[in-house]
Amino acid sequence: MTDALHTDGAQADALHAEAPQHELPPSDELLLVGRLVAPQGLGGELRVLPLSDFPERFTRAGRRWLRRPGGEPRAVQLRGGRPLPGKELFVVRLEGVDSRAAAEALVGEELLVGAGDRPRLAKGEFHLLDLVGLEVRLLESGAAVGRVTNLLHAGNDLLEVAIGERRVLIPFVRPIVPEVHLEQGWIGITPPPGLLEL
Repeated sequence: MTDALHTDGAQADALHAEAPQHELPPSDELLLVGRLVAPQGLGGELRVLPLSDFPERFTRAGRRWLRRPGGEPRAVQLRGGRPLPGKELFVVRLEGVDSRAAAEALVGEELLVGAGDRPRLAKGEFHLLDLVGLEVRLLESGAAVGRVTNLLHAGNDLLEVAIGERRVLIPFVRPIVPEVHLEQGWIGITPPPGLLEL
């Protein structure tokens, strides 16, 4: 759900060249980076709930895609955007959306970017999306307890982990998830007492 980084350092600021307008990538080649949640003002601007830690997803003009949940993506042109002061939201302007009514018609749609447009990462950084599917192990014993099935953004990033038939939410913070081994296919956790029983 997010392409945030597990890092305390600065984020890279690079996007690859965009595909021509007539070339729509398949849905599995798109990354969800935000959700349109409300119109902003009367001129067609929209508020976006970010599902990405890269502000340029919402501020830098260029090709994006919109998709109704479960629907097919369609290309749009982002004309620009800005953070909304005091809120964890961005305000964006899309080409061809010039009225409040047009903006209201887009509320609930997902904002996506091409998977090839991931910003380049420094050594030791990674995209949270890459965590889906990884095995979850207890660092203390090495025992496997489950597998990451989803990522949720609710102020903090949460890993949804399947443990048998249950789903447990684990905060993706360094004290609880101190080790990530992408190439080996697992993450190591040090959960506080009771977390895995919730």
